Amino acid sequence: MSVVPFQNTWPYEKQYNDIYLHQCPYCGSDQVLTHMKPRDLNRAKEGIKTILILPCCNSKMTILEADDDYFWTTDALRK
Repeated sequence: MSVVPFQNTWPYEKQYNDIYLHQCPYCGSDQVLTHMKPRDLNRAKEGIKTILILPCCNSKMTILEADDDYFWTTDALRK
């Protein structure tokens, strides 16, 4: 896979089996609890493309890969 630029990353946090975003990159909502399951996060960490629909604004985030801190996406989420 080609290198994904840092502007296409977004931090997340895992607490127990819940995956949170500190802020939604699309609408700006704070402390967004996603519907992502631990198995989906593990698949993303394996490099399997994963779709995440954000509950705050129903925006679609396409995750190409994940590490322990960031989702690496198809969209430029930072300016």
